[in-house]
Amino acid sequence: MTGTEGLPMTVHGRGLPDRVRIHEVGPRDGLQNEKSVVPTEIKAEFIRRLAASGLTTVEATSFVHPKWVPQLADAEKLFPMVSSLAGVRLPVLVPNDRGLDRALGLGAREVAVFASATESFAKANLNRTVDEALAMFEPVVTRAVEHGLRVRGYLSMCFGDPWEGPVPLAQVVRVCRRLVDMGCDELSLGDTIGVATPGHVAALLTELGGAGVPVDRLAVHFHDTYGQALANTLAALQHGVGVVDSSAGGLGGCPYAKSATGNLATEDLVWMLHGLGIETGVDLGRLTATSVWMAEQLGRPSPSRTVRALSHKE
Repeated sequence: MTGTEGLPMTVHGRGLPDRVRIHEVGPRDGLQNEKSVVPTEIKAEFIRRLAASGLTTVEATSFVHPKWVPQLADAEKLFPMVSSLAGVRLPVLVPNDRGLDRALGLGAREVAVFASATESFAKANLNRTVDEALAMFEPVVTRAVEHGLRVRGYLSMCFGDPWEGPVPLAQVVRVCRRLVDMGCDELSLGDTIGVATPGHVAALLTELGGAGVPVDRLAVHFHDTYGQALANTLAALQHGVGVVDSSAGGLGGCPYAKSATGNLATEDLVWMLHGLGIETGVDLGRLTATSVWMAEQLGRPSPSRTVRALSHKE
């Protein structure tokens, strides 16, 4: 057991991974809903500061049509400003073939597609059925793999849907299996409206394992709508998941799911992981300072409890 000022006491948990890779989504998922456009230079500085804090995966932007997400209309300008960062993976979201073309043209090495486990959300988000959306993504994933890119598949509404309610496990497993079969290297299981509980998380991971989806291909992406994000993360870690999505300062939500509150805050996640003796490579002090700085740029305090606690100690 260890403990110092500004850091949790470390008590190693049993049956947990030795290290967790944090997939930082703040610059993309965190900022995409901001009503006022954040200057490109601020976004680039945000990414640089996140990388300097020790985060090794920082989702940079999205090559979606500017009409749908105006905040990310500067992807072509932003990506070259950060693409030379050493030792940092900079995945980008690509919604279709055109998005992939744009990403390839700028030298992106990792891309992500965004699918839904439910028909209602697929219709709201993509104006397609689940199967139509998967059919659209398949050639994108195939071509990305042919170009040597690493591909992540986001799957939203894995636990609950605002229109359909609880989502059957078999329904989620079916879509996950399709994404794996088409060539996705990693699947991020999204609790888009934050309704999951630890038992639900454990049940889904068990079903996925039974369907032949390896746990080392899985990541989790929890929202904290009902205050369950950290508990759900711990349940996932206990089942062998080693990649967790989070957003610096707790930024973000979902434009197509109005009940969704912010993502799990990276600082809150790091506090828990370090307390469990799990390595992240992240300097919590530098990360907290980055989120305080970003909150100042946005003109409001960070919703992260850890950011507030540590910044008030200064």
